[in-house]
Amino acid sequence: MGKKHKDFCIFILTHGRADNVSTYRLLKRANCTYPIYFIIDNEDKQIKQYQKNFGKENVIIFNKQEYFEKSDTFDNFNIKSAILYARNASYDIAKELGYNYFLQLDDDYTSCCYRINNKLTHPTHCFQVKNIDKILTLFLNYFKTIPAKSIAMSQGGDWIGGKDKFLTVVQRKTMNTFFCKTNNPIIFKGIFNDDVISYTTNQSRGDLYLNIPFTQITQQSSQKLKGGMTEVYHTFGTYVKSFYVLLGHPSSTIIKEMIVKHRRLHHAHNWDAIAPCIIRESHKKI
Repeated sequence: MGKKHKDFCIFILTHGRADNVSTYRLLKRANCTYPIYFIIDNEDKQIKQYQKNFGKENVIIFNKQEYFEKSDTFDNFNIKSAILYARNASYDIAKELGYNYFLQLDDDYTSCCYRINNKLTHPTHCFQVKNIDKILTLFLNYFKTIPAKSIAMSQGGDWIGGKDKFLTVVQRKTMNTFFCKTNNPIIFKGIFNDDVISYTTNQSRGDLYLNIPFTQITQQSSQKLKGGMTEVYHTFGTYVKSFYVLLGHPSSTIIKEMIVKHRRLHHAHNWDAIAPCIIRESHKKI
């Protein structure tokens, strides 16, 4: 095991998809050599299949009831089919495994790519990452040097507006690819939108979250794959889902209609009520 493997690993949080973990296929396609663990709960009916497919030593099983009792779900529905519990369990698992840093990934990613080439052109194109170790190492080294709670890669929707948006603004959010520090845990809350609740509520209290541009993760459409949280999404729909962010940080969140093919409600934010504005040192007055 090389030096770079001693304090960092990758966790794929998964449930009921032992034969369809597209994130693992992506990592291997991109020549990942960092340790990869599959975080599943003890109520998953596919435990043996996960162990058969990926090796018993790589499948970490946590007690879902324990973390269900510890976690603030924001409701009284008693729903256990949520990624929330795996997110909170990950910090204890990393500590037990001896890792200081780890990366939380969902199980449904299909690609990792550069959105801008070295000439800062083609923001609408994806250039597939062939050596993901290099990207992960750069992210990790940067994460170690700043006082951030977490950093993440961008998503496809972040690029609406083109490259100029990202050349001037680094977004203050993290979703899907959470770089985590074991001894500085995020306490995730809410069975829906736990990621958004985290970066809105916690940043208003002084934590720092960053979305690092130029490298993008792509995931499959939600509510279509079997397993994961698909069943609970189908049960409650996006109407209920959107209001969890409002519960988490009502002073900055509004619920409004999205003008898309199929009209639906979604949350939106007033960032002036979430994160402090940082003024450049050049504007400092003596």
